[in-house]
Amino acid sequence: MEARNRIHKFYLNDRYIVLDVYSGAVHVVDRIVYDILDYYKDYSLEEIVEKLEEKYEVSQIKEAYDEISTLEREGLLYSEDIDTKNIRYNSDNVIKAMCLHVAHDCNLRCKYCFASQGDFKGERSLMSLEVGKRALEFLCENSGKRRNLEVDFFGGEPLMNFDLVKELVNYGREIEKKYNKHFRFTITTNGVLLDDEKINYINENMDNVVLSLDGRKDVNDNMRKTVTGKGSYDVIVPKFKELVKKRGDKDYYIRGTFTSYNLDFSEDVLHFYNEGFKKISIEPVVTSPENDYALREEHIEKILSEYEKFSKEYIDIKKKDKDFLFFHFMIDLNQGPCLAKRSIGCGAGSEYVAVTPEGDLYPCHQFVGEEEFKLGDVFSGISNTEKRDEFKKANVFAKDECGSCWAKFYCSGGCHANAYNTNRDILRPYKIGCEMEKKRIECAISILANL
Repeated sequence: MEARNRIHKFYLNDRYIVLDVYSGAVHVVDRIVYDILDYYKDYSLEEIVEKLEEKYEVSQIKEAYDEISTLEREGLLYSEDIDTKNIRYNSDNVIKAMCLHVAHDCNLRCKYCFASQGDFKGERSLMSLEVGKRALEFLCENSGKRRNLEVDFFGGEPLMNFDLVKELVNYGREIEKKYNKHFRFTITTNGVLLDDEKINYINENMDNVVLSLDGRKDVNDNMRKTVTGKGSYDVIVPKFKELVKKRGDKDYYIRGTFTSYNLDFSEDVLHFYNEGFKKISIEPVVTSPENDYALREEHIEKILSEYEKFSKEYIDIKKKDKDFLFFHFMIDLNQGPCLAKRSIGCGAGSEYVAVTPEGDLYPCHQFVGEEEFKLGDVFSGISNTEKRDEFKKANVFAKDECGSCWAKFYCSGGCHANAYNTNRDILRPYKIGCEMEKKRIECAISILANL
């Protein structure tokens, strides 16, 4: 990798920032350091002085040059490429997380739904208790020495099979001792069927809740309609407010989707915040470019400027309200997991699987219904080991377009499903998604630099 590709520098929110790609070091620097880095690897100190002496004092240039040299010697700038030969990912095939599709049915008809309005391109169906129990056992049996296991009750709309959800939570608690495991349960819901009983149960038993709503009333109701064709906002919002009010300090996210119809999506984030929701995610829609609501390349400039605009507003709000969280502006500058994990991302198809109502296993919820991606089932196990290995090898080092990208250890090569759905290849990242992710990372780092 060329030296200039080992760092990334940018100016945002009144901060000059330099990121070292391989060490993960982030530096907030003075303008003079920022400028010298344009020449540092290609010119001598004398040549750099000649280029910049009209702008800075010679002594300042030399001092800043020495500062850069020190950081380089310490491995915090221009750090070396990683030797990937010995990287091994999940060699024991440990599964730690499961998306449990308890209902392939839904009471909304969202236009952009990747799940074909809840049926995942098949028959509408509900998971049986037998399949659900076996799925939890399968997760325990295939999780190795890992104790904490994640289970997301998903759909369609999981509240359409809520009795099963309660039975599976009880069963999970029963078998935890047998397998020496602990389940962390999450439920993702559109909220239509919420009532006091369900709210209380969810708040007592779910470690996290994902609440699906797109933002402002007109934005939401344009895309998220009931089966009768009416908007869903007025039905859902009071129920979500009640759930969050009763939830206390337990985790939740209100999750929206932005399309070409609401490229000003920061207004939807602020709408959520003003309505009392503090943990927010607004995801970009990924769909065929022929759809009128699709995000296309001509939208990129507007989307990136929207992230920048919102990052400034976010800083102002965070200074007054530390509890406000926007999912895409959260970042771990300590680098968190090991390199192997950071290079492969969410672990779909290896550490993470989705289970259909019939018990079939897929790499994640977005591949359900794509027969070639079926991995096996919870009764007989994973039989399509070739497909599993394909996902295990789908890391940033195997993706040509990731090689020279400064953001690769933050996005881990992007979403496999988005890559497949746009390019029919999990090794070819979704281009629009890449541009958005890079801007979100810049925003997130600049926010921390201001806080």
